Amino acid sequence: MADHDSPQEIAAKFIGKLKDSPYVMIGLNDGQHSEPMTAQVDDDHPNTLFFFAGKDNRIAKGGQAMAQFVGKGHDFFACLSGKVGQHNDRALIDKLWDKQVEAWFPGGKEDPNLALLRFDIDSAELWETDVSVSGRLKMLFGGTISAEESSSHAKVNSVA
Repeated sequence: MADHDSPQEIAAKFIGKLKDSPYVMIGLNDGQHSEPMTAQVDDDHPNTLFFFAGKDNRIAKGGQAMAQFVGKGHDFFACLSGKVGQHNDRALIDKLWDKQVEAWFPGGKEDPNLALLRFDIDSAELWETDVSVSGRLKMLFGGTISAEESSSHAKVNSVA
């Protein structure tokens, strides 16, 4: 399993995992803590995640940021680096809007505190922890896991 998948294959798996469980921890590189947010993926905007947030949210001011992702089954991890900025394009707000977002903004799409944030990913480090059966047995009973029994890992400049 280890590093047998190409970086593009690992990146595609990441997008699939993110669509399945769209929660990330994201924060600006300004010394403040990261916070959990729901990522929106739009296939028309590769290497970009979107977040609906309040204009008073700590990342709404924009800037360099880092985001971390853990897959639902703890079988995939990602660390993303890029830049956050407001992107209040009405057509995109309409496209990404759903009941989950509506629950946070009682004023709907016209809520004066609503901001659509765009996170442009510059680079990512991705880990798929798909340990082989023999590797799992070694983990249970002791032993050293070889590289072939281990997980996939990729450093990429594109998750598209």
